[in-house]
Amino acid sequence: MRKFAITAAVIGLTALGLTVPATTAQAADASVQATGCNNKWPGRNGNVYAWDGYDCQGALLGQTAGNDPDWNAAGGGFAGAWDRASSVMNAGYTGGRDVVQFWFWQNYEETYTCLAPNEYFADNLSDNSFNGGHPIVDNNIRSHRWVTAGECATWLT
Repeated sequence: MRKFAITAAVIGLTALGLTVPATTAQAADASVQATGCNNKWPGRNGNVYAWDGYDCQGALLGQTAGNDPDWNAAGGGFAGAWDRASSVMNAGYTGGRDVVQFWFWQNYEETYTCLAPNEYFADNLSDNSFNGGHPIVDNNIRSHRWVTAGECATWLT
């Protein structure tokens, strides 16, 4: 009954040309839904994605369901993407090799960090580190591959 009364009041005010301000909860829901990575989540489609801006904004650097040993060379889903990623997304299928391992150097060399499928995305790589002493992941990814969770010791958040 309360819902009907509120709906009737909104219709009545709208007919008079007046609007009802959103509640705090409605405003908070709208701000969460308006964020970049949440809006760009494609569901589980098997791909890894990377953007040159935080919160999955800016240029889409690439997407692929496969591995890419060199983000600077064409053919692996990413080209000209070396040292540009500031946010990444794991929309891979769950089970088996469902973790994305991002590497500091091409051909999966030096140090890495991983993104679990249940983490969905890392919207700001500036607060993440590679294992082995390379401090910042932001603008430092040069290759990626799909692995199991057992192959990871360092994780993106």
